[in-house]
Amino acid sequence: QERDTIYLSVAGSVMVSSCSISLPLWALIFFALSLNPIEARGPVGLLAGKPPQRTASGGICASSVRIYGYKCEEHDVVTKDGYILNMQRIPEGRANTSGGSKRQPVLIQHGILVDGMSWLLNPADQNLPLILADQGFDVWMGNTRGTRFSRRHKSLDPNQRAFWDWTWDELVSFDLPAMFDHIHGLTGQKIHYLGHSLGTLIGFASFSEKGLVDKLHSAAMLSPVAYLSHMTTVIGDIAARSFLAEATAIIGVAEFNPKSGLVGAFIKAICLKAGIDCYDLLSVITGKNCCLNASTIDLFLANEPQSTSTKNMIHLSQTVRDKELRKYNYGSGKSNMKHYGQALPPAYNISAIPHDLPLFFSYGGLDCLADVTD
Repeated sequence: QERDTIYLSVAGSVMVSSCSISLPLWALIFFALSLNPIEARGPVGLLAGKPPQRTASGGICASSVRIYGYKCEEHDVVTKDGYILNMQRIPEGRANTSGGSKRQPVLIQHGILVDGMSWLLNPADQNLPLILADQGFDVWMGNTRGTRFSRRHKSLDPNQRAFWDWTWDELVSFDLPAMFDHIHGLTGQKIHYLGHSLGTLIGFASFSEKGLVDKLHSAAMLSPVAYLSHMTTVIGDIAARSFLAEATAIIGVAEFNPKSGLVGAFIKAICLKAGIDCYDLLSVITGKNCCLNASTIDLFLANEPQSTSTKNMIHLSQTVRDKELRKYNYGSGKSNMKHYGQALPPAYNISAIPHDLPLFFSYGGLDCLADVTD
């Protein structure tokens, strides 16, 4: 079977199994593989503490919504490519002051390596979904494929490599449309979209292709990302430019699980290579956070991070390195031609987002990922 060569370095490379990998990267791989297995809850530091009390093992509604006195529904949505996605619906506020009026639906979409639980880590009066429900909205939370409650498929199993053969392109093409169709079908109303981080990226890409704008009322983007060439997170930049995700794929890891020994060892090796103190990995990746107390961090680490596909991490790395927003690059003109009918992956034209669509942007001044220039 013919295989395309994957070029991971321009100079100082060695050919191994049809892959060209830089010698420093091979040293990093072997160093990572020589590390002791990490604890189950994460690669370093704070990711290896004792689990706190509340986790979403019984479902997000039961663990983190109903306990505060809110109604909550669990919904399953099937994408056109067969993934079964879990969603939560908070149809009304705790006081239910709507007076029977029809509530406007809001879809809240999480970022990379987390799930819907990431919106519910604070006390009830500080959790955005509950605040919106109390303000009269019909609140929906999405959980993208690969996260703990969306690890299902009509014919594939998470232990199969094919289950993880996707990137955020598929979140744009399949996951978001399935969620929008489900909400619109039940409510008959246009949807307010609220995304965070990767949730903003897939929103931008989807709205630029105008597939969902007929069902869209407005969009609020928190820590918005699309182009990633100006991010200042050292570990993210080094990981992208060292082709960390590609290296993981080469040695057969289709599921990118930060809690696993191999991926965690890679992260630890990157930290050591960069001379970074990765004890607080969350701050290392996103920047210093003013407003996370110890109990919130403990709760976060009891529930997150979540898995994504290694192919998705490769796609994000391509966005950093290439300074362009394109569909996944299969590594050669021949392979891209097979998938797209052209030598280069098609670009997402963000300027094509309708100019009359109400958009709100919010970012932290010290955010290392969401850079104003990008």
